[in-house]
Amino acid sequence: MSQSHAAATRRRLPNTILAAIGLGMCLSASPVLADEHQSAGAMGSTIGYTCMGCHGVAGEGSGNIPRLAGVPQEAIAGMMLAYKSDGQAGTVMNRIAKGYSDEEIQAVAEFFANQ
Repeated sequence: MSQSHAAATRRRLPNTILAAIGLGMCLSASPVLADEHQSAGAMGSTIGYTCMGCHGVAGEGSGNIPRLAGVPQEAIAGMMLAYKSDGQAGTVMNRIAKGYSDEEIQAVAEFFANQ
Protein backbone atom coordinates (compact mmCIF):
# COMPACT_ATOMS: atom_id res chain seq x y z
CA MET A 1 0.00 0.00 0.00
CA SER A 2 1.40 3.39 -0.93
CA GLN A 3 1.93 6.06 1.70
CA SER A 4 -0.70 8.35 0.13
CA HIS A 5 -3.30 5.56 0.08
CA ALA A 6 -2.58 4.70 3.73
CA ALA A 7 -2.88 8.38 4.71
CA ALA A 8 -6.20 8.70 2.86
CA THR A 9 -7.54 5.61 4.65
CA ARG A 10 -6.55 7.04 8.04
CA ARG A 11 -8.37 10.32 7.24
CA ARG A 12 -11.60 8.54 6.15
CA LEU A 13 -11.83 6.18 9.10
CA PRO A 14 -12.56 8.84 11.72
CA ASN A 15 -15.27 10.37 9.49
CA THR A 16 -16.91 6.96 9.09
CA ILE A 17 -16.85 6.37 12.83
CA LEU A 18 -18.23 9.84 13.52
CA ALA A 19 -21.03 9.31 11.00
CA ALA A 20 -21.98 5.99 12.63
CA ILE A 21 -21.99 7.57 16.09
CA GLY A 22 -24.11 10.48 14.83
CA LEU A 23 -26.65 8.15 13.24
CA GLY A 24 -26.92 6.13 16.43
CA MET A 25 -27.48 9.27 18.48
CA CYS A 26 -30.21 10.50 16.12
CA LEU A 27 -32.06 7.19 16.20
CA SER A 28 -31.84 6.84 19.97
CA ALA A 29 -32.96 10.44 20.56
CA SER A 30 -36.29 10.14 18.74
CA PRO A 31 -38.42 9.40 21.84
CA VAL A 32 -36.76 12.30 23.65
CA LEU A 33 -37.43 14.69 20.77
CA ALA A 34 -41.13 13.81 20.76
CA ASP A 35 -42.01 15.23 24.15
CA GLU A 36 -45.34 16.26 25.62
CA HIS A 37 -44.75 19.93 24.77
CA GLN A 38 -45.10 19.30 21.05
CA SER A 39 -48.41 19.38 19.22
CA ALA A 40 -49.66 15.99 18.04
CA GLY A 41 -48.77 16.89 14.43
CA ALA A 42 -45.23 17.97 15.31
CA MET A 43 -44.79 14.93 17.54
CA GLY A 44 -46.01 12.61 14.77
CA SER A 45 -43.68 14.09 12.17
CA THR A 46 -40.69 14.02 14.55
CA ILE A 47 -41.23 10.33 15.22
CA GLY A 48 -42.25 9.64 11.63
CA TYR A 49 -38.99 10.93 10.22
CA THR A 50 -37.10 8.36 12.30
CA CYS A 51 -39.30 5.58 10.87
CA MET A 52 -38.31 6.55 7.36
CA GLY A 53 -34.86 5.03 7.83
CA CYS A 54 -36.46 1.61 7.29
CA HIS A 55 -39.88 2.40 5.83
CA GLY A 56 -38.57 4.78 3.15
CA VAL A 57 -38.31 8.54 2.80
CA ALA A 58 -42.02 8.89 2.02
CA GLY A 59 -43.09 5.86 4.08
CA GLU A 60 -43.54 3.85 0.88
CA GLY A 61 -41.98 0.64 2.22
CA SER A 62 -39.78 -1.76 0.30
CA GLY A 63 -39.56 -5.54 0.08
CA ASN A 64 -40.64 -7.02 3.42
CA ILE A 65 -40.84 -3.60 5.07
CA PRO A 66 -44.46 -2.44 4.88
CA ARG A 67 -45.77 0.78 3.41
CA LEU A 68 -46.99 3.29 6.01
CA ALA A 69 -47.94 6.26 3.83
CA GLY A 70 -51.69 6.47 3.33
CA VAL A 71 -52.49 3.52 5.59
CA PRO A 72 -55.44 4.35 7.88
CA GLN A 73 -54.44 5.71 11.28
CA GLU A 74 -56.34 2.98 13.11
CA ALA A 75 -54.44 0.25 11.26
CA ILE A 76 -51.00 1.73 11.97
CA ALA A 77 -51.81 2.50 15.60
CA GLY A 78 -53.34 -0.95 16.11
CA MET A 79 -50.25 -2.68 14.75
CA MET A 80 -47.88 -0.48 16.79
CA LEU A 81 -49.88 -1.12 19.97
CA ALA A 82 -49.82 -4.85 19.22
CA TYR A 83 -46.04 -4.71 18.81
CA LYS A 84 -45.78 -2.73 22.05
CA SER A 85 -47.74 -5.35 24.02
CA ASP A 86 -45.95 -8.26 22.29
CA GLY A 87 -49.27 -9.28 20.76
CA GLN A 88 -47.65 -9.15 17.32
CA ALA A 89 -44.39 -10.89 16.44
CA GLY A 90 -41.73 -8.68 14.92
CA THR A 91 -38.02 -8.38 14.38
CA VAL A 92 -37.24 -4.97 15.87
CA MET A 93 -40.66 -3.32 15.95
CA ASN A 94 -41.53 -4.79 19.36
CA ARG A 95 -38.53 -3.06 20.89
CA ILE A 96 -39.12 0.17 18.98
CA ALA A 97 -42.83 0.37 19.87
CA LYS A 98 -42.11 -0.06 23.59
CA GLY A 99 -40.19 3.22 23.47
CA TYR A 100 -43.30 5.27 22.67
CA SER A 101 -46.36 6.27 24.67
CA ASP A 102 -49.82 5.45 23.33
CA GLU A 103 -50.22 9.17 22.50
CA GLU A 104 -46.98 9.15 20.49
CA ILE A 105 -48.11 6.05 18.62
CA GLN A 106 -51.41 7.75 17.72
CA ALA A 107 -49.53 10.85 16.56
CA VAL A 108 -47.15 8.94 14.27
CA ALA A 109 -50.05 6.85 12.94
CA GLU A 110 -51.89 10.06 12.05
CA PHE A 111 -48.75 11.46 10.42
CA PHE A 112 -48.39 8.47 8.08
CA ALA A 113 -52.13 8.22 7.40
CA ASN A 114 -51.97 11.76 6.02
CA GLN A 115 -48.99 11.09 3.72
